[in-house]
Amino acid sequence: MNFTQSFRLAIKSLTTSKMRALLTMLGIIIGVGAVIVILSLGNGLTGMVQQQVDKLGINMIQAQFFGGTADRLPDPEDMYDMVEANADILTGVSPYLGVNAVVRHGSDKFDRTNLYGVSEIMYNAATGYTIDGEQLAKGRFVSYMDVERRENICIIGAYLEQEAFDGDALGKQLSINGRPLTVVGVLKRNAELEMLPGSQDDQIYIPYTTALEIMGSRWVNLYIFTSTSGETADAGKRIIEAYLNDFFRTDDGMWDYFYITTMAEQANQINAMMGVAMGVLVAIAAISLLVGGIGIMNIMLVSVTERTREIGVRKSLGAKRKDIRSQFVIEAGTTSAIGGLLGIGFGCLLAKALEALLGGMLVASLGASGITFNATPTLGAIGLSFGVSVGIGVLFGYLPANKAAKLNPIDALRYD
Repeated sequence: MNFTQSFRLAIKSLTTSKMRALLTMLGIIIGVGAVIVILSLGNGLTGMVQQQVDKLGINMIQAQFFGGTADRLPDPEDMYDMVEANADILTGVSPYLGVNAVVRHGSDKFDRTNLYGVSEIMYNAATGYTIDGEQLAKGRFVSYMDVERRENICIIGAYLEQEAFDGDALGKQLSINGRPLTVVGVLKRNAELEMLPGSQDDQIYIPYTTALEIMGSRWVNLYIFTSTSGETADAGKRIIEAYLNDFFRTDDGMWDYFYITTMAEQANQINAMMGVAMGVLVAIAAISLLVGGIGIMNIMLVSVTERTREIGVRKSLGAKRKDIRSQFVIEAGTTSAIGGLLGIGFGCLLAKALEALLGGMLVASLGASGITFNATPTLGAIGLSFGVSVGIGVLFGYLPANKAAKLNPIDALRYD
C-alpha cells in the first residue's frame, strides 16, 4: 500500500473506536496544549518587557552608589561635567532622589505621597513618557530653567489632583515641608490601577535642586543618564564606570561600591530569567507528551494483537515487512498528529482565555501604564509543537510496527 492508502486505513481504524482513540490522544492533547499555553504566556511577558523598554528608552543608563560617606560621593555638578566632556556619547543626566517630606494642601495632609527630585532629562518629549513610564495629562514637566533657578514647581499624580484639588490643580499650590510649590503639570492616571494613597497615581516630581534644598543636602545616590542611541549605551556605561572608578579610588587601591546598568541589560536579565522559567515549565509539560507517546505505543501493541490474522493474510498475499511496518507507523503518526492538532486548538483557546483573565492583572501588578499583554502563540511554537507530537507518535509507534512486521505469516493465520 502507498501512503494515501495507509493514511485512509489509519483514519478508518481511529473512527471505528472513537473513545479509545480519544483516550489514546489525551496525553498528546494535554502536552501540546500545555506547551502552547506556556510559550504564549512567555511571549506575552517578553512583549511586555520590550514595550516597557521601548517606552522608557533603550538609551537609558543607571548609576547607583552603595558605599561611601557623603563626602565621598560625587555631586550633581561632577556628573554634569562628565556628560559635557563626553557629549558625543552621553546626552544628559538626571539626579534621581526620593524625598521624605510632609505634603499638605490647606488642612489636608498627604503622608504617603511618593516625592522625587529629578531634572528635565526625566521626561522624553519624543515618546511622551517619563523614565518611570508616566505620561503627562496636563501642563508641562520640569524644565532646565526650573532646575537652574531652583523653582518652586511640581508635577503631581492623578490621585493628588483629585483628592486635593477636585480635579483642577494647574496653577494652584501645595506645600512640601512648609515650602509652597505651584502645580505646573499633572500625570495621566494609570487606568489599570485603583487610585489609592501611596499608589503610582499618588506621586510628585520636583526639580532635584529644589529637592536638595528641602532635604538640606547636596548628595544623590542614584543618577540616570541618556546616551545618543541604544547602540552607544554600552560605550556610555564604560565612560561612567571609568570616571567613577577614578573618583572612588583610594590610596590603598580600594574604592567604594557602585552599580551601573543599561536599560538593554536590565531587559536581557529579565528575559533570561523568564526564559529559564519557561524552559522548566515546558520540560514539565513535555512529560505529558512522553506519557502520550507511551499511550500510543500501548494501544498500537493492542492493535497488532487484535489484527494478527489481518497481518497474516496480507503477508500471504505478498506484503513485505516494510509494508506492514509503514502501515502501523503511519497509523501511529496519524493518531499523534490528530492529537497534536486538537492540542494546538485547545492551547490557543486556553492562551486567549488566560490573556483576558490575567492580562489586566499582570499590567496592574507591574504598574505599567500603556503596556498591553498579548498571549498569542507564534507560528514557530505551533509548528514545533505539531512536529514534536508527530515525531513522538512515529517514535513510539515504531516498536509495535516492527513487531507486526516480524510476525510469521503462518503463525499469524493460525492465530485465534
